[in-house]
Amino acid sequence: MIVSASTLGSGVGCAVAAGIMCGIFALPMKYLGRWQWENVWAIFMLISCVLMPLGFAWGTVPQLLHVLRAAPVHAIVAACTLGFAWGFGAIMFGQGVSAVGISMSNTLVLAISASLGSFLPMSLLAPERLHQPQGHAVIAGTLVGIAGIVCCGYAGAQRERSQERDAEALRGAMVGKARSFSTGVLLCVGAGLLSAVLNIGYSMAQPILHAATRFGSSSFAGSNAIWLLMLTSGAVPNLVFCGYLMTKNGSWSNYVQPQTGRLYGLTILMGLMWGGDIFLYGFASPKIGRLGPAIGWPLKLIAGLIAANVAGYLIGEWKLTRAKTRRWMVAGLAVMLAAIVVLGWSSTLA
Repeated sequence: MIVSASTLGSGVGCAVAAGIMCGIFALPMKYLGRWQWENVWAIFMLISCVLMPLGFAWGTVPQLLHVLRAAPVHAIVAACTLGFAWGFGAIMFGQGVSAVGISMSNTLVLAISASLGSFLPMSLLAPERLHQPQGHAVIAGTLVGIAGIVCCGYAGAQRERSQERDAEALRGAMVGKARSFSTGVLLCVGAGLLSAVLNIGYSMAQPILHAATRFGSSSFAGSNAIWLLMLTSGAVPNLVFCGYLMTKNGSWSNYVQPQTGRLYGLTILMGLMWGGDIFLYGFASPKIGRLGPAIGWPLKLIAGLIAANVAGYLIGEWKLTRAKTRRWMVAGLAVMLAAIVVLGWSSTLA
């Protein structure tokens, strides 16, 4: 397929915009401390994983119910089951942001997702490729990514030690309760692993996309049908957990507090940015053509990593740290960016 320069440019621009939205969507959590974590996360999930997927699927797939009935049962089950499993990763990420901050949580989750998001689907769905040039490149990119994660983890531990006395002041109005750095890292690692599971589910649910195209829908519309099943399934454990916490903590009443318009607005913005990231990248990838996985996905992740760390720096998450600690973080970022480039290049070797 030949792609014009203008179409390619718009695709690349949309991929970068999607990455920026992914990197900064959690930024409003820094200013939502009047609410409990569960108040914020419940609305965020309703917007990004229920309302937006429903809207995009109904709006772009004219015969949605016929498509789902025509799709193989195993694809439907894979989308719902692995989407449900990913939902627990979303809970971990939401808790991890409150513990280690926006820059560190996004860096760890995006890096793990990028590294294992290529390795795990290949090892489970096409293990023979691991012994081919593409598999060698994926393994190399994964190992480089792990090295970058270690550098950033070390920087985060040093940051925690240097900011221990001023931890509460630096948290500001961050929603959620304070946790130890080690707990936050474990939560982010779990979130990153389950983000890779989401990619496996999307791969296994491709027959749904094919069913949509047989009914005359575009590939973008077909992918929206998959996201509808996966994201709404992932929303279930999140909403149940939030409901449990609101009942336990008596935080249902927070929704009717006076002067909460700003809180609602920031939380809805979170949902729109994260959901917009998913669907904007789905719109961008076909415009890049055959190079979508090789150019679009690495660009999105690189933009997300940079945006998250710039946002974290601007809101003071790395204040009071030594220059040596910041250099470790920058080194880790550089290594992970190299891993993303290697993983993107591996897709051209298929």
